[in-house]
Amino acid sequence: MWQKLDAWDKWLFIKLNSGYTNRFFDFILPYIRDSVFWAPLYIFILVFMTANFGKKGWLWCLGFICTVATIDIIGARVFKEGFERLRPCQDPLFFQNVRLLLKNCSGSYSFVSNHAANHFGIATYMAITLRPTLGKWIYALYIWAAFISYAQIYVGVHYPLDVIAGAGLGTLMGFAYSKTFHRQVGNFTLA
Repeated sequence: MWQKLDAWDKWLFIKLNSGYTNRFFDFILPYIRDSVFWAPLYIFILVFMTANFGKKGWLWCLGFICTVATIDIIGARVFKEGFERLRPCQDPLFFQNVRLLLKNCSGSYSFVSNHAANHFGIATYMAITLRPTLGKWIYALYIWAAFISYAQIYVGVHYPLDVIAGAGLGTLMGFAYSKTFHRQVGNFTLA
């Protein structure tokens, strides 16, 4: 079973990393997947929430930060150290198939993608805690998270299953923290 799943994962990786490419994505996706690129947005969100919503805003930000921190710890300490799956760009039996668009391949393990986990966690936390206010913009959060996750494969640092598992982990943690927020703080609207 694992061999078939691994073969499918590598086949899909090659399609997404080398088969379906274009110069625009080659230029933009290395930036899109970089956390530093999004730092101004994260800072804006945290400042906006604390400046406009007082104690509830601070508690919301605490949940936001705890979501990301928990995902990072679980992703790195439980999954990556537990599975020790090599990244596609590090695997000596596979790296010749990788079109790496970054200057170097990260030194950590591949499973799960913390980028995917963090962004799906953020999207889920925001979607649930801000649901009445965001309305249809909730879909934009998940498209944003999916695009960042796809970029991990496109640039050559994660297999598709790493991203899918990361998205699942992030969604689960975002859901858990948003429900905790609702229990402790109540409903929250930006209006």
